[in-house]
Amino acid sequence: MLDITQENPASTLDSAVGTEPLTVLCTLLSRADNTPLNQRRKGPLQMLDLYGEVLGDPANTVNAFEAQPNLNFEKWTEYWRKTHGPRFTHALPTQADGRHPLLRYDQIHRLSAGPSHLSPLPYLPPLDNDGRLFDSVIGRVPPYARPDWDGIAYLGFANTDALQVTFGHEEISRAILPEDQVIFRELCPILCRQHILIPSATSRESILLISLIRRNRALSRDQFQRRWLQEYAPRLLEQPATRRLVKRYVQLHNIGPVDADQPLYHEVAKDIDGVAISAFSSIIDLEEFLLDPGIAALTQAQAPLIDTQQPEYWTGLAFQVINQLPGETRTASPAPARRDVSAHA
Repeated sequence: MLDITQENPASTLDSAVGTEPLTVLCTLLSRADNTPLNQRRKGPLQMLDLYGEVLGDPANTVNAFEAQPNLNFEKWTEYWRKTHGPRFTHALPTQADGRHPLLRYDQIHRLSAGPSHLSPLPYLPPLDNDGRLFDSVIGRVPPYARPDWDGIAYLGFANTDALQVTFGHEEISRAILPEDQVIFRELCPILCRQHILIPSATSRESILLISLIRRNRALSRDQFQRRWLQEYAPRLLEQPATRRLVKRYVQLHNIGPVDADQPLYHEVAKDIDGVAISAFSSIIDLEEFLLDPGIAALTQAQAPLIDTQQPEYWTGLAFQVINQLPGETRTASPAPARRDVSAHA
């Protein structure tokens, strides 16, 4: 069972969920593939060979998930959605009222055709010195720059007690955690407090902009999160492009550990101070939003708050697996809650 200090005053699994922030486990993940270790990270216990042993360098040994690299990406995204999702749901503990302690579970699959920090807008064709298209694309196809993560498992709970009950359940330990070793190359859990600034009217939006935020190191984590929520968010919400195009906007504030001997510690997660999730009706709306002059100016104005040397954002396609929430309302708390999980800066 996860040993996480209680950081939400509500202690029962059936606590009312209204305008109080949910506890969210936002787990960044990458797929099990044969990319060499010098090109992509791998968790020390992740990826198994055909005999169930942990792989060293995935480039040197066939992994247990898929032996043919040319099928890997399609197979992985299909498996995660169509097989792992139902397996995980089947393994969840059930409370006396018939509900799961997991209130909401979304799979967010990275969509390479959408904008990312490695392939930003505007999209321009390669041209010769005279401004003309090349006769052939052979030798002129731009190299593909892949973000570090292939998706997010986005899990919402009333409090950390519910999180503990879920991941301490015998079926999760017996059947799901071993599966995770096979299908995921790396798992990076970020324990968060969720602040909903624009509630979704339908909870059905599929196109997401995911931004991983690292603070300006001149600020403490508390200072950054307070200013991000109280100063930046209102300015974003008042933008005409936001009001017109954004269907849901959430700030996830990292309340997780920064010390290696604590549960849920990850060396990447400890340096991510927040995750922003913005939802849109279409890719066109997302791209229009990013190209809007007011949004671009606001992004520049945010520079004193963030580490501008490490921008990280990408487009996601959301699949909702579980939603037991009656509907969304704007989070009531005006500032980040006190963090009791060694999340001090």
